Amino acid sequence: MTRKQKNIPLARSLRKNLVPAEAVLWHALRNRALAGFKFRRQHPIGRYVVDFACQKAKLVIEVDGESHLTRRSQDQTRADFLASEGWLVLRYWNTQVYDDLEPVKEAIYQACVQRTSP
Repeated sequence: MTRKQKNIPLARSLRKNLVPAEAVLWHALRNRALAGFKFRRQHPIGRYVVDFACQKAKLVIEVDGESHLTRRSQDQTRADFLASEGWLVLRYWNTQVYDDLEPVKEAIYQACVQRTSP
């Protein structure tokens, strides 16, 4: 079984157990709600499962909580791998999603537009 195949059950499990901030952002992104851009949640890319991904824009959105305060090195390694594969990673704290959802959505929209413009 390849690494990607191993990540599919993990991704499915994560989809069923979204943290509350991810659920809030997913509600704003799902069904092409953000200007028609299609996002996937808990999407496997290489050996990682990212919170949200827009394949058309090669954009990854990560929503981080307190557990990421002690994981900066692992997060950077992950971001470096994704960048080497052509993905742009945007990170938001849970509190940003709860308190400032509109600016978060605007920043995601702008990144999608910039990455899909010829």
